[in-house]
Amino acid sequence: MPTTPATAQQQVDFIAYLQRLLVEGEFVATYKFALLHAIADICIERPITAELAAHLQQNPSSDLDPNIISIDALVEKFIELYWYHSLPYGVDDSQAIILMQNTGKQSALIRNLSEFRAQGVRSFSQLKMHPEWSSLKSATRRTLKEGPLWRLQLLAGQEECFYYAHDKKLKHIRLNSGIAYCFRRFYDLVVSLARTHWVQKVCDIPANQSVIGGLGNVSDFLFGRDRQTITAARPILTEIQHGNCFYCGKPLKENGEVDHFIPWARYPNDLAHNFVLAHSSCNNAKKDYLAAEQHKDRWFEQNIIQHKHIIDAEMSKYFVCESERSEAITTWAYQMAANSNSSLWLHGKQFESHGNSGLLLS
Repeated sequence: MPTTPATAQQQVDFIAYLQRLLVEGEFVATYKFALLHAIADICIERPITAELAAHLQQNPSSDLDPNIISIDALVEKFIELYWYHSLPYGVDDSQAIILMQNTGKQSALIRNLSEFRAQGVRSFSQLKMHPEWSSLKSATRRTLKEGPLWRLQLLAGQEECFYYAHDKKLKHIRLNSGIAYCFRRFYDLVVSLARTHWVQKVCDIPANQSVIGGLGNVSDFLFGRDRQTITAARPILTEIQHGNCFYCGKPLKENGEVDHFIPWARYPNDLAHNFVLAHSSCNNAKKDYLAAEQHKDRWFEQNIIQHKHIIDAEMSKYFVCESERSEAITTWAYQMAANSNSSLWLHGKQFESHGNSGLLLS
């Protein structure tokens, strides 16, 4: 793996710094939580291959260096994270409001995204194809550079650049040694904490409290899987799977359920190439486990090799269609499973140890 491995002490320091950042950092808005989330996402979403490792050995200053994250990449991820937050929150249209993301006036990004929604943009994929996409990125870039990018690492008012050095002349940030590795290793923890504190900040803003009270789970609203119906993926999955369950191969007597192949609990995003169609019984048995290697191989064959272009054409209206991103997430998830000796779900109540070395019964 071409990311610089972190020592045991560096990993401990990474956790300690994350804890300090969330306690000692100043959070008058949610932008810093979004930036932390964005960095973690990017660290696991980029392909890590043997070819890339060989390239980096020959070109150590390459833009493909996984320790380098362009500001433009952060900007796009920032917009993606806030896209669903620009929807109104409330019981009905008369009471619904767009939740505030800071203690002053509404954030510029949320205002901009709301305007796009008013123009009829209904998905992030559609937003990226809008004629004003470049203008939105430029405005967001200014917001990012004027605020969270150089303030995230202010602890108790002092710069402590543990993640990356502050160099405002560059068009990228360079993660310090071992940091990309730690973001990949502790992705679940980073995202869970970032989202928890993000939700708490939104709930604490006085302007939100009158509408939030008693209206359900704010976390589900801001980050839940139901924000975008995944049933739109069902027709194309039915077609490419010939009406059969992805996992057991038997005919789907009913419509079947759209399943996140890499479970939502491990990577909470809707990517079109990550969807498969399954019996409810198979889906319920798989739960939040990673599927066995044989299922992974068939997922790659079905959604990447054979039907990538069909999925792109049919699902891009509703979902993000980036096959390389789905491949990178799958590679990351199975690497983490191998490192932790996790069991992989085979079928029913049967599991296999990582690497197919034997079956386990739950």
